[in-house]
Amino acid sequence: NQKLHPCTHCSTPVVCLVIEGGTNTIRAVLEYVTDTPPVPVVVCDGSGRAADLLAFMHKYASENGEQTVLESMKDYLITTIQRTFEVGTEQAECLYKELLQCTYKKNLITVFRISDRQESKTQELDQTILTALFKSQHLSPSEQLSLALTWNRVDIARSEIFVYGQEWPAGALDEAMMQALEHDRIDFVKLLLENGVSMRKFLTIPRLEELYNTKQGPSNTLGYILRDVRPHIPRGYVYTLHDIGLVINKLMGGAYRAHYTRRKFRLIYAKVMKKSPHVHRNSASFIRYYGNANLTLSLLAETLPASKEMPLFDYPFNELMIWAVLTKRQEMALLMWQHGEEALAKSLVACKLYKAMAHEAAEDDLETEIYEELRNYGKEFENIALDLLDFCYRQDDDQTQQLLTCELHNWSGQTCLSLAVAANHRPLLAHPCSQIILADLWMGGLRTRKNTNLKVVIGLVCPIYISQLEFKSKEELQLMPQTEEEHLIGLEEENESVENSKNNDRDRIAEADVEKATKRLSVRSKSSSQQFGIKALIQQSEMQAKETVVTENGKVVADNGSGSDNGSQFFALPLDYYDIKHNRPLRLKRKFYEFYSAPITKFWANSIAYMVFLLVFSWVVLVKMEPTPTWQELYCIAYITTLGCEKIREIISSEPVAISHKFAVWSWNIWNPCDAAAIIFYVIGYSLRLKPGSSMTTGRILLCVNIAYWYLRILRIFSVNKYLGPLVTMMGKMVKNMIYFVVLLLVVLMSFGVCRQAILKPDEDPQWSIVRDIFFQPYFMLYGEVFADDINPPCGDEPGMEPCLPGRWITPFVMSSYLLIANILLINLLIAVFNNIFIEVNAISHQVWMFQRFTVVMEYEQKPVLPPPLIALCHIYLMLKFLRRKVQGVQETYDNGLKLFLDSEDLERLYDFEEECVEGYFREKDSKLHMSTDERIKQTAERADNMYQKVEDIIQKENTQQSSIQAVEFRIRKLEELVEQTLSTLGVIHRFMATHNRIRGNRTEIVGLDTDTINLDRARKNSERSDITEISDLSLPPPVRRRPMVRSMTEVRPDPLLDGIFFTARSHSITEPEPTPVPEEDENKPSEEEKY
Repeated sequence: NQKLHPCTHCSTPVVCLVIEGGTNTIRAVLEYVTDTPPVPVVVCDGSGRAADLLAFMHKYASENGEQTVLESMKDYLITTIQRTFEVGTEQAECLYKELLQCTYKKNLITVFRISDRQESKTQELDQTILTALFKSQHLSPSEQLSLALTWNRVDIARSEIFVYGQEWPAGALDEAMMQALEHDRIDFVKLLLENGVSMRKFLTIPRLEELYNTKQGPSNTLGYILRDVRPHIPRGYVYTLHDIGLVINKLMGGAYRAHYTRRKFRLIYAKVMKKSPHVHRNSASFIRYYGNANLTLSLLAETLPASKEMPLFDYPFNELMIWAVLTKRQEMALLMWQHGEEALAKSLVACKLYKAMAHEAAEDDLETEIYEELRNYGKEFENIALDLLDFCYRQDDDQTQQLLTCELHNWSGQTCLSLAVAANHRPLLAHPCSQIILADLWMGGLRTRKNTNLKVVIGLVCPIYISQLEFKSKEELQLMPQTEEEHLIGLEEENESVENSKNNDRDRIAEADVEKATKRLSVRSKSSSQQFGIKALIQQSEMQAKETVVTENGKVVADNGSGSDNGSQFFALPLDYYDIKHNRPLRLKRKFYEFYSAPITKFWANSIAYMVFLLVFSWVVLVKMEPTPTWQELYCIAYITTLGCEKIREIISSEPVAISHKFAVWSWNIWNPCDAAAIIFYVIGYSLRLKPGSSMTTGRILLCVNIAYWYLRILRIFSVNKYLGPLVTMMGKMVKNMIYFVVLLLVVLMSFGVCRQAILKPDEDPQWSIVRDIFFQPYFMLYGEVFADDINPPCGDEPGMEPCLPGRWITPFVMSSYLLIANILLINLLIAVFNNIFIEVNAISHQVWMFQRFTVVMEYEQKPVLPPPLIALCHIYLMLKFLRRKVQGVQETYDNGLKLFLDSEDLERLYDFEEECVEGYFREKDSKLHMSTDERIKQTAERADNMYQKVEDIIQKENTQQSSIQAVEFRIRKLEELVEQTLSTLGVIHRFMATHNRIRGNRTEIVGLDTDTINLDRARKNSERSDITEISDLSLPPPVRRRPMVRSMTEVRPDPLLDGIFFTARSHSITEPEPTPVPEEDENKPSEEEKY
């Protein structure tokens, strides 16, 4: 009644395993093979007794039911049964009949020969048991596959189940795939994929949720992380995909939003799982979002199918890889990474998830092994991503750059570069391919090689010089990563170029068609795998396919398929059109836009404006402050105010939707919170400065303190430099580590300060200056100022001298201990820590600077064109544009990342290139593995072991043969001795009879013989015969002692007649051969009787 798997209807099969056994074992085997349904039997030949008899009968049993060979061996088998079980003849005959009946079910009996090799017993035995179950013929192929999967014997499934001609109905292998995934059977998943299992049809929402809720597999930290995002969950809580999406968002961090948490998917999820959106945990967000949307709940309810088996995942391997990573199934994650598209992005996502999970495990104080295991898994995917990028770069650098910057619809609209930054993958960003992209992004549309910074500064000072600079062509700009706004601007210019070509008859196109084509190209494609088969759920019949035609001069126009209203026609493209590169120069207007929007231009513009601000601010705090604000102060307040507005714009325009997430992403850069604090501090100081009286002085002091930070902020500008950037990074790390040192120092400082203050000033009144005195002198003692006059000041009872305080002599000793610990121990400890940080960062300084370069490029790419305080004009423009979009009903998008917008064909071509590189990467990896020294040594060792095993087998066979030959020789020699003795006895008898006859006939002649002579002859012949006998006995070799072997009846019996048609029973006594004629003896030779 037991089941193999809860989801299947396969009962647990039974098999009988016979090891040795007695008479009852034979009866049990007979009952098993004749039962309904029959039970297969596995007999261990060589284990002795009943098992050997069953194996012997199985060997000589025929398939047709006529057991003529066994019947001819009846007497021998009965004798063997009597000798084996020590039973009588009647019981032996009964057991013989039972054995004979077992042979009629020969197909249910499988013989397993116990191997002499100990290491292969287990594998051979379970394979024999499974084979016996398959031979029983009452298990369906699905049940056989489930059984093989339970035993984890993929070799048997490959050879016995997935045979040629075996047809599987649709969906028959889905349960096997589900079981293989749950039990982490990697080889079975590979086998099922090879035999045509479609993951896209297999993976449904219920099945994915079941995988996340399975109790099988290794222990993982998913439950701990889920309690962080959903506290107070009850025991036995069933995870939903929305919960998993929250976990992914938490682990990925930043602006990443898992598709499980998006509103469109949640609505589809509610429909597929037959749940009403109104009872969903976040039903309010559903109504709030879809209240103004074109796709209402009622419309969606009518268009969506209600089937749970609807395949909704266009890229199922991505979902399964995330599942494997979150449940800590590394081998399964690697297998899912190998299949499907976006291999580089998947490896980076897995790396980030593993690192975040390791961080969570460390914070939850879990076992150290879990943290190390997760960290190693993340390191493995990190190496895979770097190796794959390097391989792709060696194949085609242009397509590899597109691979790094193209928009990933399946991964929250990120790019591989942004995922690498999120995963803190410094080696990948330091790769030459990534640095080439960052260099192009930093330069923007400029194409300059030498004196770039000088040319940019001259262009800022003298805008006329911009026309003399060299810029990239339009085609090159289209292949560069750009923001969505820049993409739309390019499409608008394309529209203008099409309108300007109306004079050409072949290039004319209707204005309405141009507008439609532009709208179609400007709208970003959202129908990606993130929508989970939304195309299969919502049929948009009104959206008809349209062609995009490229004219001869490179213009992009649209074709509705049925012709345009004005009868515009398109000519056929030449065959070599795509082989011709059209490098169209930029117009003057586009040159000015590309120059001022380049990150390098924005950097120098903001740097120059910041230096001017520092000079003016320094002038304000250094000169006398007038009651009425001067223009310098107004400039400073304008700069600070516009800078504050810019910080607010950065928060609002960040990619996340929730305000808390926006602030978290913005505050990730430590300079942003510091800037906000300094701005608030400046506004407070300036507000106090405007008030007359003491408040003005207080405000001025606050401004004087505030300017210190703005000078330190120059380090942020230095971080862009190749040489100063790593040093700034070192300073940041040292300040972070110095905080821990300050805690230790504070403890030692307070211990000395309080003791010193209490002894030297016992009569102090309660006031705040006591706290200052505790830290004042002890702190400056750290820098060498020991205040020698205050160590042991003169005192006494004389007039004019301070009285000697009790315990004043303790202060010098306490001070000495304090300076020893603080000045020598702690300060040197801090220096050692700083030295370690310097060595660590200096070793990877170039890599660290390259990693930070991406953040700098993205920061200045998203900045407005004008620096503060002129940036207020840009803010006004952005506000007006935002209001215009609200009036027009256009939904605002917050995507300001640098991406490469490709159409479906180019994206498919890029994914094909990536898949080919993945295959080539594995081939190269296997080749390197086979060519490595360790692998060669391993292969050589395996070959040597195989050869050694074969030699051992040959030696063992040779020893066995020699033992057998020696035994045969020994028996032949014994037979020869018996023959000789028989012949000798016959000769004696013959001579005795002949002598007796002669004596009877010639008795008178014998009377006169000399008796002494006869006795002498007898003694001489007996002596000669005894010598001969001793010599023959000495020539016989002793029996060779053989090693005991496990031998069964099927191997020991060397009777050649067993292979024939008949069998003759033999007795165990040796039949004496017939006497052979003996030559006539000499008549003078005495008879044997006379000898004795």
